[in-house]
Amino acid sequence: MQLQVAVAKINKYATAESGDTLEMVERPQGGMSFVLVDGQRSGRSAKRISNLVARKAIGLLAEGVRDGAAARAAHDYLVTHRQGKVSATLNIVSVDMVSRTLVLSRNSHCPIYVVRPDGITVLDEESKQVGIYRNTKPIVTELPLEAPMVAVVFTDGVLTAGARHSKSLDVPALLQKICPDGNAPAQVVADAIYDAAQALDDGRPLDDISVLVAAVLPKKNGDNTRRLRIEFPL
Repeated sequence: MQLQVAVAKINKYATAESGDTLEMVERPQGGMSFVLVDGQRSGRSAKRISNLVARKAIGLLAEGVRDGAAARAAHDYLVTHRQGKVSATLNIVSVDMVSRTLVLSRNSHCPIYVVRPDGITVLDEESKQVGIYRNTKPIVTELPLEAPMVAVVFTDGVLTAGARHSKSLDVPALLQKICPDGNAPAQVVADAIYDAAQALDDGRPLDDISVLVAAVLPKKNGDNTRRLRIEFPL
């Protein structure tokens, strides 16, 4: 098997900076973790919030703290530093080589979609954002590492796409079209959702858009090289 991870993101229209933050780290006992945070509101103030939460979570994950505990600690950290007056959504996607599982942690109203050969699973159990309520916990889902499988995580810019025209993006229908069996490159899936959201907003996003896709796919050859590709317009 091989892991592919892809991200497509853009800031809200007419806003200089995105309030979404994405971080990644190698887990000390093997595997990778990706943290996606959407700070309250948008722009620089939201960026400060999302950076604060993401740095706390990623630092703990790098030390071997489990995903659920890292999410709770990031929540407590934000509550302490901002007195419970600001919030953020927090998603952690981890490939854990010790348990051989894909770990999906949600503190967000946005669902996570998991596509496998037997269909699409929607992880949409009610979940509170971090930063406000004292006893907030993440919703954690662990899935065995099996190929093919695609997990799709996004911030609420995808949910608000098309609101100007009273439309919305049907993510399950799009996933059914581009990767019906979960066997599609991560970048293809991320770009398809991102492009569809942008099209509904006429290229002027109503909110920050971030799409994170993790795909576990069959390994096609004996190449064990790890590669990282980043495209970052300046």
